[in-house]
Amino acid sequence: MKSANYIDYLDPVTDELAKRWPDNKTINIVCHGHSVPAGYFATPFVNTFESYPHLLHRIIKERFPFAVINVIVTAIGGEHSADGAKRFESEALNHNPSVITIDYSLNDRRIGEETAKKAWESMIEKAVSRAVKVILLTPGWDNSYYAQDENWRAIEAHASQVRMLAEKYEAGLADAFLKFEQYIKNGGDLASLMSHVNHPSAAGHRLIAEEIAKFFIAR
Repeated sequence: MKSANYIDYLDPVTDELAKRWPDNKTINIVCHGHSVPAGYFATPFVNTFESYPHLLHRIIKERFPFAVINVIVTAIGGEHSADGAKRFESEALNHNPSVITIDYSLNDRRIGEETAKKAWESMIEKAVSRAVKVILLTPGWDNSYYAQDENWRAIEAHASQVRMLAEKYEAGLADAFLKFEQYIKNGGDLASLMSHVNHPSAAGHRLIAEEIAKFFIAR
Protein backbone atom coordinates (compact mmCIF):
# COMPACT_ATOMS: atom_id res chain seq x y z
CA MET A 1 0.00 0.00 0.00
CA LYS A 2 0.96 3.62 -0.45
CA SER A 3 -0.06 6.84 1.21
CA ALA A 4 -2.78 8.76 -0.58
CA ASN A 5 -1.97 10.39 -3.91
CA TYR A 6 -1.99 14.12 -3.29
CA ILE A 7 -3.29 14.74 -6.81
CA ASP A 8 -6.73 13.26 -6.19
CA TYR A 9 -7.04 12.37 -2.48
CA LEU A 10 -9.04 15.49 -1.69
CA ASP A 11 -11.11 15.52 -4.89
CA PRO A 12 -14.44 15.44 -2.99
CA VAL A 13 -13.27 18.37 -0.85
CA THR A 14 -11.77 20.47 -3.64
CA ASP A 15 -14.90 19.89 -5.73
CA GLU A 16 -16.86 21.53 -2.92
CA LEU A 17 -14.30 24.30 -2.50
CA ALA A 18 -14.62 25.15 -6.19
CA LYS A 19 -18.39 25.73 -5.98
CA ARG A 20 -19.76 29.26 -5.96
CA TRP A 21 -22.68 30.79 -4.13
CA PRO A 22 -25.46 29.73 -3.92
CA ASP A 23 -24.24 26.15 -4.41
CA ASN A 24 -21.32 26.25 -1.99
CA LYS A 25 -21.16 25.38 1.69
CA THR A 26 -18.81 26.04 4.58
CA ILE A 27 -15.79 23.71 4.65
CA ASN A 28 -14.09 23.07 7.98
CA ILE A 29 -10.45 21.99 8.22
CA VAL A 30 -9.14 20.99 11.65
CA CYS A 31 -5.45 21.12 12.65
CA HIS A 32 -4.99 18.83 15.64
CA GLY A 33 -1.74 18.46 17.54
CA HIS A 34 0.80 20.06 19.83
CA SER A 35 2.55 23.42 20.19
CA VAL A 36 3.60 23.77 16.56
CA PRO A 37 0.10 23.94 15.03
CA ALA A 38 -0.96 25.87 18.14
CA GLY A 39 1.37 28.62 16.93
CA TYR A 40 4.03 28.68 19.62
CA PHE A 41 7.29 30.20 18.47
CA ALA A 42 9.68 31.08 21.36
CA THR A 43 7.52 29.86 24.25
CA PRO A 44 5.37 31.45 25.62
CA PHE A 45 5.01 33.66 22.52
CA VAL A 46 2.21 32.49 20.23
CA ASN A 47 2.52 33.81 16.67
CA THR A 48 -0.84 32.72 15.30
CA PHE A 49 -0.69 34.52 11.98
CA GLU A 50 2.69 33.04 11.00
CA SER A 51 1.75 29.49 12.03
CA TYR A 52 1.08 26.84 9.42
CA PRO A 53 -2.69 26.52 10.01
CA HIS A 54 -3.14 30.23 9.25
CA LEU A 55 -0.71 30.13 6.32
CA LEU A 56 -2.53 27.07 4.97
CA HIS A 57 -5.83 28.94 5.23
CA ARG A 58 -4.40 31.79 3.15
CA ILE A 59 -3.00 29.44 0.49
CA ILE A 60 -6.29 27.58 0.12
CA LYS A 61 -8.24 30.82 -0.12
CA GLU A 62 -5.95 32.04 -2.88
CA ARG A 63 -6.69 28.86 -4.82
CA PHE A 64 -10.42 28.83 -4.07
CA PRO A 65 -11.51 32.48 -3.89
CA PHE A 66 -15.23 31.70 -3.77
CA ALA A 67 -15.03 29.18 -0.94
CA VAL A 68 -16.13 29.66 2.66
CA ILE A 69 -13.43 28.00 4.77
CA ASN A 70 -12.75 27.65 8.48
CA VAL A 71 -9.33 26.40 9.58
CA ILE A 72 -9.88 25.39 13.18
CA VAL A 73 -6.91 24.79 15.49
CA THR A 74 -7.50 22.20 18.22
CA ALA A 75 -3.85 21.96 19.22
CA ILE A 76 -2.48 22.21 22.77
CA GLY A 77 1.11 23.13 23.59
CA GLY A 78 3.03 20.32 25.27
CA GLU A 79 0.50 17.62 24.41
CA HIS A 80 1.39 14.18 23.02
CA SER A 81 -0.81 11.97 20.88
CA ALA A 82 -2.08 9.77 23.72
CA ASP A 83 -3.71 12.81 25.30
CA GLY A 84 -4.74 14.22 21.93
CA ALA A 85 -6.55 10.97 21.14
CA LYS A 86 -8.60 11.26 24.34
CA ARG A 87 -10.18 14.52 23.20
CA PHE A 88 -10.21 13.79 19.48
CA GLU A 89 -13.95 13.17 19.19
CA SER A 90 -15.09 15.89 21.57
CA GLU A 91 -12.76 18.68 20.43
CA ALA A 92 -11.72 17.87 16.84
CA LEU A 93 -14.32 15.72 15.11
CA ASN A 94 -17.13 17.69 16.75
CA HIS A 95 -16.39 20.50 14.26
CA ASN A 96 -17.55 18.25 11.41
CA PRO A 97 -14.35 18.72 9.42
CA SER A 98 -13.93 17.72 5.81
CA VAL A 99 -10.17 17.41 6.43
CA ILE A 100 -8.16 16.94 9.61
CA THR A 101 -4.39 17.16 10.04
CA ILE A 102 -2.59 15.35 12.87
CA ASP A 103 0.80 16.54 14.16
CA TYR A 104 2.24 15.07 17.37
CA SER A 105 5.58 13.40 16.67
CA LEU A 106 7.90 15.91 18.32
CA ASN A 107 6.19 15.33 21.67
CA ASP A 108 5.58 11.62 21.11
CA ARG A 109 9.21 10.94 21.97
CA ARG A 110 8.03 11.13 25.59
CA ILE A 111 5.62 8.20 25.21
CA GLY A 112 7.47 5.99 22.73
CA GLU A 113 6.58 4.56 19.36
CA GLU A 114 4.16 1.83 20.45
CA THR A 115 1.96 4.09 22.60
CA ALA A 116 2.04 6.76 19.92
CA LYS A 117 1.11 4.24 17.23
CA LYS A 118 -2.01 3.17 19.14
CA ALA A 119 -3.04 6.79 19.68
CA TRP A 120 -2.56 7.76 16.04
CA GLU A 121 -4.42 4.67 14.87
CA SER A 122 -7.32 5.50 17.17
CA MET A 123 -7.59 9.02 15.76
CA ILE A 124 -7.20 7.94 12.15
CA GLU A 125 -9.82 5.21 12.46
CA LYS A 126 -12.33 7.51 14.11
CA ALA A 127 -11.86 10.10 11.36
CA VAL A 128 -12.08 7.56 8.55
CA SER A 129 -15.26 6.07 10.05
CA ARG A 130 -16.86 9.48 9.54
CA ALA A 131 -15.51 9.86 5.99
CA VAL A 132 -13.16 12.64 7.09
CA LYS A 133 -10.02 13.00 4.99
CA VAL A 134 -6.87 12.69 7.10
CA ILE A 135 -3.47 14.24 6.47
CA LEU A 136 -0.69 12.99 8.75
CA LEU A 137 2.34 15.18 9.42
CA THR A 138 5.84 13.94 10.03
CA PRO A 139 7.72 16.17 12.50
CA GLY A 140 9.65 19.24 11.59
CA TRP A 141 13.22 19.24 12.87
CA ASP A 142 14.52 20.54 16.17
CA ASN A 143 17.94 21.39 17.59
CA SER A 144 18.70 17.75 18.39
CA TYR A 145 19.80 17.59 14.73
CA TYR A 146 23.03 19.30 15.75
CA ALA A 147 23.79 16.71 18.44
CA GLN A 148 22.63 13.69 16.39
CA ASP A 149 21.75 12.10 19.75
CA GLU A 150 19.02 9.75 20.92
CA ASN A 151 16.45 12.55 20.72
CA TRP A 152 17.29 12.99 17.05
CA ARG A 153 17.12 9.27 16.38
CA ALA A 154 13.72 9.22 18.08
CA ILE A 155 12.45 11.97 15.76
CA GLU A 156 13.63 9.94 12.78
CA ALA A 157 11.86 6.85 14.13
CA HIS A 158 8.58 8.68 14.69
CA ALA A 159 8.78 10.20 11.21
CA SER A 160 9.14 6.70 9.77
CA GLN A 161 6.18 5.51 11.82
CA VAL A 162 3.96 8.31 10.54
CA ARG A 163 4.88 7.39 6.97
CA MET A 164 3.99 3.78 7.73
CA LEU A 165 0.61 4.80 9.16
CA ALA A 166 -0.14 6.91 6.10
CA GLU A 167 0.53 3.86 3.96
CA LYS A 168 -1.47 1.51 6.18
CA TYR A 169 -4.57 3.71 6.08
CA GLU A 170 -3.92 5.18 2.61
CA ALA A 171 -4.16 8.59 4.26
CA GLY A 172 -2.57 11.82 3.17
CA LEU A 173 1.06 12.39 4.13
CA ALA A 174 2.56 15.84 4.61
CA ASP A 175 6.23 15.00 5.07
CA ALA A 176 7.51 18.02 6.97
CA PHE A 177 10.60 16.07 8.04
CA LEU A 178 11.53 15.50 4.41
CA LYS A 179 10.95 19.16 3.50
CA PHE A 180 13.36 20.25 6.25
CA GLU A 181 15.87 17.62 5.08
CA GLN A 182 15.69 18.83 1.49
CA TYR A 183 16.16 22.42 2.64
CA ILE A 184 19.37 21.50 4.48
CA LYS A 185 20.69 19.35 1.62
CA ASN A 186 20.19 22.30 -0.71
CA GLY A 187 22.48 24.42 1.43
CA GLY A 188 19.95 26.01 3.78
CA ASP A 189 20.70 26.83 7.40
CA LEU A 190 18.47 25.03 9.93
CA ALA A 191 18.62 28.08 12.18
CA SER A 192 16.60 30.03 9.61
CA LEU A 193 13.78 27.47 9.95
CA MET A 194 13.76 27.56 13.77
CA SER A 195 12.40 30.13 16.21
CA HIS A 196 13.15 28.11 19.33
CA VAL A 197 14.69 24.79 20.40
CA ASN A 198 11.87 22.77 18.83
CA HIS A 199 9.55 25.33 17.22
CA PRO A 200 9.72 26.44 13.60
CA SER A 201 10.18 30.02 12.52
CA ALA A 202 7.81 31.67 10.05
CA ALA A 203 9.94 30.20 7.26
CA GLY A 204 9.66 26.74 8.80
CA HIS A 205 5.92 27.08 9.14
CA ARG A 206 5.73 28.17 5.51
CA LEU A 207 7.48 24.95 4.42
CA ILE A 208 4.98 22.89 6.41
CA ALA A 209 1.97 24.83 5.11
CA GLU A 210 3.10 24.39 1.51
CA GLU A 211 3.59 20.65 2.07
CA ILE A 212 0.00 20.30 3.30
CA ALA A 213 -1.32 22.63 0.59
CA LYS A 214 -0.11 20.28 -2.16
CA PHE A 215 -3.32 18.32 -1.54
CA PHE A 216 -5.52 21.35 -2.21
CA ILE A 217 -5.15 21.57 -5.97
CA ALA A 218 -6.97 24.52 -7.52
CA ARG A 219 -9.90 23.78 -9.79
